[in-house]
Amino acid sequence: MTAIGAHANGSAVIAASKATTVLGVDPGTLATGWGLVHSDGRTLRMIGTGVIRTRPQDPLWDRLALIHDAIAAIANEHRPDALSLEQCFVSKNVQSALKLGHTRGVIMVACRKAGAEVFEYAPSQVKSAVTGSGKAEKHQVAEMIRIMLALQKAPPADASDACAAAICHINHVSGALGRLMTMAVRR
Repeated sequence: MTAIGAHANGSAVIAASKATTVLGVDPGTLATGWGLVHSDGRTLRMIGTGVIRTRPQDPLWDRLALIHDAIAAIANEHRPDALSLEQCFVSKNVQSALKLGHTRGVIMVACRKAGAEVFEYAPSQVKSAVTGSGKAEKHQVAEMIRIMLALQKAPPADASDACAAAICHINHVSGALGRLMTMAVRR
C-alpha cells in the first residue's frame, strides 16, 4: 500500500520501496516534451523538463535525428532508470501514426542505449495517475503537475504530459493502486 500526503513545500509524498528516476516523454515530430522526475520513495522532485522543437520544413529524418540526439543527451547525462511513454493509438491519419511511431522508436533507442528500461502506459492511465480521471484535459494535467512537483508555474503542455507519464510509472512501480494525490499546501 502506498501512503499519500504532501510536504510543507507542496511536493507530493508517497511511500515507495525504492528511489527511482524516470524520463517521461510525450513524443511528436514537431514538439517532443520531456520531463525528468525523481522519487526518493517518499517525495517527487522535478530534475528537468523541456520541449524539443523541430522545423516542419525539415525532412522527417532530420527531425528524428534532432529528437534522438536531444533525448540521448538527456538520458546520457542523467541516466534515468526508466523511460515512460504513452502507448500509441491508431488515428484516422495513418501517415501521422507512422511518423509518431518513428519518433517513439528513436526515443526508445536513445534511452535503451543509456541503460533505461522502457515502459508504456495507456493515455487514460497517464492522465488518471495525476488527475484521477482518464479523460482529463491538458490544462488539468498541467495544473496537477505544477502542484505535485511544487512548481511556481506549470511546464508547457507537452512537457507537462511528459511529467505525467513519468509520475504514472513511479506510481505503477510504487505499488499504488489508485492515483497519486496531493494536498495543496498554502505557503
